[in-house]
Amino acid sequence: MTSFLRCCFKHERLSDVVEAVAVKCPDTACCCGCCSAFRPRYKRLVDNIFPAIPEDGLVKSNMDKLMWYAMNSPDKLDRIGDYLAHRLFRDINRRKNGYVIISMDALDQLLVSCHANNLNLFVESFLQMVQKLLESTEPTLQLRATQSFEKFANIREDTPSYHRRYDFLVSKFSSMCYSNEDEEVIRKQLRIAGIKGLQGVVRKTDWDNLGENIWLPTHMEKIVPSLLYNMQGNKAYVEGTTQTSDTPDNHQTEGEKAPHELAEMCLRELVSRATYGKIHSVVKPLLIHLDHEGLWVNNSFAVQVFKILMFSIQVQYSITVIELIMSHLNERSSEPAQIRTGIADVLSKIIPIAAGECIGPSVIEIINSLLEHIRSSVVGGGSGKEGSGENIYQETLIHALGEYANHLPDYQKIDSMVFILNKVPGSDRVDDGGSPRPEAEVKLQHLLLKSLLKVGTKYTTEQYSKTFAQSFLVRLMRLSVSSDPEVRLTVQQILHTLIDRHQNMEKLIKPTLEVTRLGLTLGKPVRQDVNFWKKSGNEILLSIQENCEFANNTLTNIEALYVTLMLLLTEIRCDDVIVDILRVLFHVQGLAQEGAVSAVAAIQLHTLVASVMVVISHLVPTLKDHVSAVIKQRSDRAPHLLPELLSHYDSSLTHSNLPEELLFDNAKVLDLLTGTNLDEKRLNASVASIMRRHSTTQHNTSAMDINSISVEVDSACSSPGLPRRSLEEEITFESLKKVLTESPEQKRKMEEERRKKITEAFMTESFEALVAKIQAKQPDTLQNKLTEIFSRLPPTCPPAQPTAALSCDTAAGLTSPSSNYQLPYPDIYIY
Repeated sequence: MTSFLRCCFKHERLSDVVEAVAVKCPDTACCCGCCSAFRPRYKRLVDNIFPAIPEDGLVKSNMDKLMWYAMNSPDKLDRIGDYLAHRLFRDINRRKNGYVIISMDALDQLLVSCHANNLNLFVESFLQMVQKLLESTEPTLQLRATQSFEKFANIREDTPSYHRRYDFLVSKFSSMCYSNEDEEVIRKQLRIAGIKGLQGVVRKTDWDNLGENIWLPTHMEKIVPSLLYNMQGNKAYVEGTTQTSDTPDNHQTEGEKAPHELAEMCLRELVSRATYGKIHSVVKPLLIHLDHEGLWVNNSFAVQVFKILMFSIQVQYSITVIELIMSHLNERSSEPAQIRTGIADVLSKIIPIAAGECIGPSVIEIINSLLEHIRSSVVGGGSGKEGSGENIYQETLIHALGEYANHLPDYQKIDSMVFILNKVPGSDRVDDGGSPRPEAEVKLQHLLLKSLLKVGTKYTTEQYSKTFAQSFLVRLMRLSVSSDPEVRLTVQQILHTLIDRHQNMEKLIKPTLEVTRLGLTLGKPVRQDVNFWKKSGNEILLSIQENCEFANNTLTNIEALYVTLMLLLTEIRCDDVIVDILRVLFHVQGLAQEGAVSAVAAIQLHTLVASVMVVISHLVPTLKDHVSAVIKQRSDRAPHLLPELLSHYDSSLTHSNLPEELLFDNAKVLDLLTGTNLDEKRLNASVASIMRRHSTTQHNTSAMDINSISVEVDSACSSPGLPRRSLEEEITFESLKKVLTESPEQKRKMEEERRKKITEAFMTESFEALVAKIQAKQPDTLQNKLTEIFSRLPPTCPPAQPTAALSCDTAAGLTSPSSNYQLPYPDIYIY
């Protein structure tokens, strides 16, 4: 050593001398006190900031010199940090806590003041000092370390350090959140310090692009439960009285906040920083914590936590939380019904928040998942207390489905209803009431229809053609004629909520004769509604007619049919609606009059007809006198045939074979409609004659006879210039093959020859010969056409011979003239 120093002095290498002395005597003063002059400047500056008495605190003037030196010589920062760490470790071992605090104060000031590229090396020393303090068993040092780390976390470094890890800090801060110190004040301080430390770790890693480190499951499994543990300590969360705001305030001043408030702030900040791939890392530990703590049964805390989650998360990722809860519910399918009900209830509370952000297939996926849970519950449901729990669970799922649909746009609500209806057992076939169905299938049918009703109540109908798509209406009508009265009732309720556009449904709960007091709002005549009724109205009326024929109808079934008829009258302002409903009413009256139903059902049907006829008489004033006369007779002689409806009647009351005075007369109504704009001829036609019954539409296409296909030719008959085929032409496989294989030129030649033959026959043969020829082929058609034409002639127009000629032409299936060919007798057409 001596020879080395002599060599250094000889060659004036003073820096090497200083370093050699520093290695030999690293302390502030050596044993003889002669080495301090040879110590490096940064060490002397660091030594000078420590007072002789620790209670005096940091020497401010010397600290300013150290900061000036560090800012002007940033390459010395790492050595300053190492030396401060060396002093801190020594003071901790010697239990000189005062000097430890001074060292941390100096580090804090250096961190805030110095922003150099090589700050990373200095930070390593800082983190070692923080770790050393946190490893101490003294709460004071742990609190001081947390304060320093919190200040460090708020510093944005110019260059991130990818090798830096915070594993120890996450573990230590998480353990501080569970502090069980005997003194309440210290326990509260340590928990607050732990929460702030975790918040600092999250901020630091997020700002420095080190998120991959902090979002690892090993870290989130410590951070999230620590925050939830502190939030559990507040009774307001458990009791569900805490009001959570819709927008998180991450910049709110902390002040003297309680641990649960800081934990909520930290959780909000953590969730708000999570991206799509990191949501799972946050939600999964949360769900596991709720499982372990048994917080699903009394789920107020779970609801509050998930609301905080949904309001803090980035909007586009909120649907991911719903999917994770769904997945968790799948995993807990074997748990008791109370736990599953708690999870489903949380789902119903938070699902509206995310519903507005659902797009595309995610809507159907969520609905399908809810329906699958309902199905699984029905299939695996128990009895007794367990069955009661399953019922609550199923109702909760239906409520969740309704809440979800309530926040969807209308077009997605329609798709949702169609999807649910396709899932209902029996919607693809006619229920003939034959073989009994399994109890699970019946219950599932009821629950899915309730789900459909729940979604329907959230939908606002504008145009019936959009609401009642053909496939949707056909399946719904099949279910409406089910042998199960509860199914029929639910289907009618679905029709009510979809037909009602003016909130008339609640005013029509019970049949009544005092229509004027109901305050009904009538819809305006709309062409789209008229077109819808022409296309699908008979299907609805046929289902109503068949519903009246069931022997197991209850009072609620009859009341539901009354509401349906009334809503059709008030919402669809079309003349055909009134006539068609009159036709159904007379059919129902005939059922009751002929005794085709039980005595109670007959009285209920008579009451139903009377209630609806009163409303029709207000819409068609010409019927008012007749309806009033029948009502007067019933009130005097048979008041039981008038509202209100009862579930039971005396068996001695008259219900069938009633005198004509107590019945609405079909013929009289037909005469009264003659002078109005209503088509009274529709009144004589039955619904079955307009369309086939639902049961006959379900046939085997392989057994269909090609000859049973009929071609509608009336429109062609009444439209001059449109070619048509003769009625006697039989449609066979050969004829169809001929149509497909013939060339257009051959078709044109054959059509010309056919026209020439028809024209030649018309010009040469007598009228009697034409009539005889057509009568031999189709005698009924000729007479019907003649009667129809004569009935439509104006009173001033005599029934001339040309009219008969026109009838013969129509009945014979003659082709009307084309644009380049004129018949020789154009005066036979009557316009």
